[in-house]
This record gives sequence, structure tokens and C-alpha cells, in this order.
Amino acid sequence: MILLKSPRELALMRQGGHILADVMALLRTSVQAGMTTQEIDEEVEAFIRKRGATPAFKGYRGFPATVCTSINEEVVHGIPSPHRRIKEGDIIGLDLGCIVEGYYADCALTLAIGEVPPRVQQLLDVTREGLELAIDECWPARRLSNVSHAVQRHVEAQGFGVVRAFVGHGIGRELHEDPQVPNFGDPGRGPQLKPGMVLAIEPMVTMGSWEVRILEDRWTAVTVDGSLAAHFEHTIAVTEHGPEVLTSKTGRSGRRAT
Repeated sequence: MILLKSPRELALMRQGGHILADVMALLRTSVQAGMTTQEIDEEVEAFIRKRGATPAFKGYRGFPATVCTSINEEVVHGIPSPHRRIKEGDIIGLDLGCIVEGYYADCALTLAIGEVPPRVQQLLDVTREGLELAIDECWPARRLSNVSHAVQRHVEAQGFGVVRAFVGHGIGRELHEDPQVPNFGDPGRGPQLKPGMVLAIEPMVTMGSWEVRILEDRWTAVTVDGSLAAHFEHTIAVTEHGPEVLTSKTGRSGRRAT
């Protein structure tokens, strides 16, 4: 069942989303070569708790950390470690969430560490653009699959692969609610979007095959062919006036505002 959020509920999710927007701004400047993924995790947890929120992922279904840190061919759910240092030329996906008074917000971004080849930078750019195009579809009366199709159309036109094994989701009092939001599919299908719906839209895109496998830690998902992967995510509220990006201080996607 798809739960519509009240203005009060949206206000709490917006509060959490703005905390995450500040975390993402911090990560863009603080993450650098030589850091361990555990250092990133500790920095983010301290920031979230200082702002009066609770990390959403720590302990969720047994996940041991605040941030999913996924490097290079790792698609999602990488576990932070004191023994894993990021290097020049890496790309790292950072997936995180927080809880404010029982309501969740969720986001992700992928960072290039130093200089990367043009095609790798294009992978990041196209993944982010796919998210922005999906957000543009979040208007009342449009079909949910239009959101999915916007990602697939843009990503595959640029020669990249769209991961099928993981999808976006509704979000609210639970981290994962109905509906599922795939990043692929034909337009014009699924439920109509309504004001009060809140979606976590999260394209995961690869430089090769879309197929993934799970490592022995039972969390980290990697590309089967070893190709690089990128991941971006925002929490979006459908309103009568169009999409509001709850995980942006401006309420808008990156194409219109930072």
C-alpha cells in the first residue's frame, strides 16, 4: 500500500533531508585520497548525531555502519573498514540516511577522487543526469513507470548499463515502503503519482553489464564483469506544484539548483 504523507510528516522528512544535504556538501569537500572508509563513516555519523538525527542504516537489517562506501566496481552496500583506503583515481559511492522523529530520508552520491578518465567522469555525469530526469517526471497524475523509463532511456543512450537487482522505493516511517521504483521499464504503467507520495529514486549505473553479485560479506554488491559503477539518490516528495527534492536545501534537482 502506498502511504501519502501529511504536511507534518513532510516537514519532518524535509528536516532530515536538509541534514543529508549538508552531509553531502561536507563529503564533496572532505573526502580525499588516503582516507579510510571507516574515517568517512565516523565523520558522517558524528555529523548526523550532532544535528539531532539518528543514522538510518546503522543496525538496519544488521548493517554495521552509518554509510555504505562502495568503491569502483562495487555498486552498493560496501561496508566501511579501517583497512580500506581510497586512492587517487578511485570513484566512491556514498549511500546514507537519517531519521528525524521516526521519519526517514535517504540519499547517495558518487565522487571521483582526483583525476579520472573522461569516460569515467561521463559515467558519474550520466547517472546524476538520469536521476534529475527521473525527478522531472514526479508530477501528479503521471505514471510511476515514467520515472523509471526516464533513467533507462538516458543511461542506455549513452552506452551504459542500468542495474536491475536494486531499485528505488517509497519512504516515510519505514526506510523501504511501497512502491518499488525501478530504474528501467516502459513508460505509462504503474500507479499514478499523487501529492503526498514520497519516493527515494536511486539510479545505479555501470560501464558494462548490468549484472551484479554479492560478496561473501553478504552485503557488498559488485558488477559481475568488474566494470565501474555509480550511484546517485534523492528523496522526492510529489506535490501539487511538482517534485520537491527533500534532500536538497533548495528543494530542486541539480539541473536547476545546487
